[in-house]
Amino acid sequence: MQWSELAATHPPPSLMRFLKRTGAGINRYGMIRDGDRVLLSISGGKDSLAMALALRMRIRFVPITYHLEGVMIDWREHPHTPAAVAEIRRFFDALEIPFTVITADMKPASFGGRFDCYRCGRNRRRILFEYVRSWEGRPLIATGHHLDDLVQTTLMNMAIHGTFATMNPVQSFFRDGLRVIRPLCEVREEMVRHVAQVCALPVSTIDCPFRTVNIRSRVAPIVESLSTLHPNAREKVFASLHNINHEYLPPSCDHPGDDVNSKIT
Repeated sequence: MQWSELAATHPPPSLMRFLKRTGAGINRYGMIRDGDRVLLSISGGKDSLAMALALRMRIRFVPITYHLEGVMIDWREHPHTPAAVAEIRRFFDALEIPFTVITADMKPASFGGRFDCYRCGRNRRRILFEYVRSWEGRPLIATGHHLDDLVQTTLMNMAIHGTFATMNPVQSFFRDGLRVIRPLCEVREEMVRHVAQVCALPVSTIDCPFRTVNIRSRVAPIVESLSTLHPNAREKVFASLHNINHEYLPPSCDHPGDDVNSKIT
């Protein structure tokens, strides 16, 4: 099935389940309203492409209308191949979603030579924030973080920073109403992977030096192993962030030398 047909025909059962899980998260947290303009943060990976497909197809099944626009940051130091960019652009053309590629420096001078995954993500957000500041209304930036990402972030913050925190499904920045939404917050990675395969999404990865050695890649197997304790362990960990039993928490105390206010996002 062609990408353009996916947006115009009734989805197969597995894809429909994906749309329903995506819609459940969007509705639960009130992410998108009628008339909203949503910037899709596209990395070229399976997650952001599957998110774009879901939000485009979802318009056919909801009583509201919203506008989508895709933006991909292409790092000069580690760019996508021209062929990969062309295929991703063809994907967005088929979905009738405007698509822009912004070429930027992964390691700006302001980093002072320091670089890691956190700074890369912060730099990406800065570029996207600047892009949407001219938009009227309430700017929305949608990222492809799925349930596994949120659970991994929870465990990383607990083990490394001593904080009980994660990436919020809806997160406000600054005072100008700019918000980041994560429509796949209730979708498991395995479901996203299946959609990418079934729909032959034009997935592209870059030669990132931290891709296989970052902390998140080491936490991912731990999250996978939690399923041996309970089949819905991912959902349980995420739900625990909203079901805190304060009677069983110790008194608040800061430990000298620990940056307890630092969180991974």
